Amino acid sequence: MPSIITTKNLTKIFRGGVKAVDSVSFEVEDGEIFGLLGPNGAGKSTLIRMLCTLTRPTNGTATVAGYDVVKDADDVRKHIGLVAEKMIMYDSLTAYENLMLFGKLHDIPKETLNKRINDLLDLVRMSEWRDVQVGTFSTGMRQRINVIRGLLNMPEILFFDEPTLGLDPQSTTEVRELTRKLNKEQGITIILTTHYMDEADVLSDRVGIVDYGKIVSLGTPAELKKKVSEPSAATLELNISNVTPELMRETESLECVDQLSIKNSIVEIRTSGNDAVNTIIDTVRSNGGKIVSIKTVEPTLEDVFKQVTGHKARVVDAEKTSTRKRWRLWRESRSRVK
Repeated sequence: MPSIITTKNLTKIFRGGVKAVDSVSFEVEDGEIFGLLGPNGAGKSTLIRMLCTLTRPTNGTATVAGYDVVKDADDVRKHIGLVAEKMIMYDSLTAYENLMLFGKLHDIPKETLNKRINDLLDLVRMSEWRDVQVGTFSTGMRQRINVIRGLLNMPEILFFDEPTLGLDPQSTTEVRELTRKLNKEQGITIILTTHYMDEADVLSDRVGIVDYGKIVSLGTPAELKKKVSEPSAATLELNISNVTPELMRETESLECVDQLSIKNSIVEIRTSGNDAVNTIIDTVRSNGGKIVSIKTVEPTLEDVFKQVTGHKARVVDAEKTSTRKRWRLWRESRSRVK
C-alpha cells in the first residue's frame, strides 16, 4: 500500500540542546492505524506536533498526504485532523455551538457544517446532548465531542494524541471502539500516540516503540512480540487444585523450567525446550497434582519494551520536567547507546 506519511531523520532540538525527537524515520501506510508507543516524555507528542505543522523540525523532512510539513504547511492542514490530549472547548457553550465555532475556523459553509455536525454527533452517539452545555459533560462525553472537532474538515488522516488518558474504563472502551469504527468504516488513517501497552496492542496495525526521542523498534504487534519469544520458549499458567511443596520442588528442578512462581493455585512457569510442556504436565501428575486448566501466556508489548529499551516503561511528564532534568535524561540515553 502507498505511504501517506513519510519521515526521514526528523529531529527536534529544544533550547539547551535537548533532543525531544532524534533522527526519526518511518512510513505510515494509507488506511492503517499506526501506534506510537512510549512513556510520557519520550517524544511522541513532539513528533505529532511536527507532523501537524504546529512546530517546525530542527532537522530532517516529513511529508503528510504528499505535502512537505514545512514548505506546504497549509496543504497539510487541509488533509489532517487532530484530537489533542488537551481538550479545547468552551464549557458555557453547547456541544453544537462549540462545533459550529470550530467549524467556522475551517471556513466550512454554514449549511454544510450544520449537516456535518449532526451526522458526526450521530456517529459518536451524542445527538441527544447536541444542545447541552459542554461544562455538564463527563470526561468521556467531552472526548467524543473532541473527536468530532478533529473530524469537521473530513480529514484523510486523524492524529489521536493520548485519546484515553484520564478516562474511566467505560469511556476508554467507547473511544477505542470509535477509533476502530473511524478507521474501518470511514477509511481514515489514524496515528495513535499512547503510553498504554494494551491500547497499542489491540488497536494498532503497526507499532513504533519510542524511547528518548528515537523509534527503537517498529512492526506489527505480533512481529514485535516474536522478538521476545524464542521458538522453543513459552510461559505456562497451570491451575493446580492441590499444590504441595514437594510438587513445586520437583517441578522447579526440571531442566526445562527457567522460572517458576505461584499465587494461590495458579502456577506460572517460564519454560525452554521442545518438549517442555509434556515434561511439566507429566511431572505434576506423577507427584499427585491435579491440573484444572492450562494455558500458554503470550508475550506482551511491555515485554517487548523492556527488551528493546533495557528498562520498564517509565512515567515522565514532559510539561513538568525541567530543562536540566530533560538534559540529564538525554545524556543518560546517549551514554547507553555508545
